[in-house]
Amino acid sequence: MAHKVIIAGGGTGGHVFPAIAIANALRKLEPDIDILFVGAKGKMEMEKVPQAGYPIEGLEIAGFNRSNMLKNLLLPFKLLKSLFQAKKILKRFQPDVVVGVGGYASFPILRAAQGRRIPTLIQEQNSFAGKSNVILARRAQKICAGYEGMEKFFPADRLLYTGNPVRSAISQSAVTREEALTHFGLMQGKPTLLVVGGSLGAKSINEALLPHLAEFVNKDVQLVWQTGKLFFETAKSASAPYSSHVKVYDFINVMDFAYKAADAVISRAGALAIAELCVVKKPVIFVPYPYAAEDHQTSNAMSLVNKQAALIIKDSDAAPKLAGEALSLVQNKALMDKLTANIAPLGNINADMTIARAVLGLI
Repeated sequence: MAHKVIIAGGGTGGHVFPAIAIANALRKLEPDIDILFVGAKGKMEMEKVPQAGYPIEGLEIAGFNRSNMLKNLLLPFKLLKSLFQAKKILKRFQPDVVVGVGGYASFPILRAAQGRRIPTLIQEQNSFAGKSNVILARRAQKICAGYEGMEKFFPADRLLYTGNPVRSAISQSAVTREEALTHFGLMQGKPTLLVVGGSLGAKSINEALLPHLAEFVNKDVQLVWQTGKLFFETAKSASAPYSSHVKVYDFINVMDFAYKAADAVISRAGALAIAELCVVKKPVIFVPYPYAAEDHQTSNAMSLVNKQAALIIKDSDAAPKLAGEALSLVQNKALMDKLTANIAPLGNINADMTIARAVLGLI
């Protein structure tokens, strides 16, 4: 009989895409495996997971709101409701193992699974573990870590350093630079900068670059700019006079093309972004999101900066510094070569299979 696995979590691309990579690896190892995703209603996994060919059920759960405390009043009720929903899903689907990849939906379903003595595996992507995962790890059979040195958060005897899974579309891409530049309508042979603020965009990165578009064009630097939905119209109209050099998207579905077109990257420092940048070996300026839980994005970025494998600019310094730093980076070949050489050994293209084997090992 086919094994059954639930993969829970989401909220951002940083949780959703590694989850899909793990599911694809499980399918490679066991083609008839039955996989069900559990996400949070209204979040991007409800769209991206079915696109990847997997069924998903949504829980009515939300995260802790750090900017509007009033919104947290309903949290205990939402958590109780989502625990009840999670128990119903477990009873109906009868999984052999439950995998949590982080994000709102992973806590209720893993908590409920542990209450029913169903084996659980946690995939902790960040270099600073989230509170939910630290709590869940007490009763989890295995914790797969994206970074080394996580013994300070988790029991060492159940910890497995795997690295973070990267979509095979990126890790095994056969796209050429010429094809990538043509895809975006860009010119060959000109320095090209990819700007990504995570799957939902990054306000401070967007606002830091907006007034400097003319400078990029005057220096003959091309931009592929993922703004997120909220900033898209603003960026689109501001970049209209520079459309030969500046290509604006709310979301880029073909990230392998975007990476291949780029000489250098400006990025948030989510775990998925870092894993991908290490695999594609690109010089990068990180602008960590300062409100991430426990400021884990700064911790993620510093793990590369300390190896001289990346540059970093604080979010609060983005407006005065980011455009200038980006322009000087793409014009400094020696620095780009050094960053490329130092980030290259950090790439891990087998994390998805390592995690998938650990999942099957619990059945």
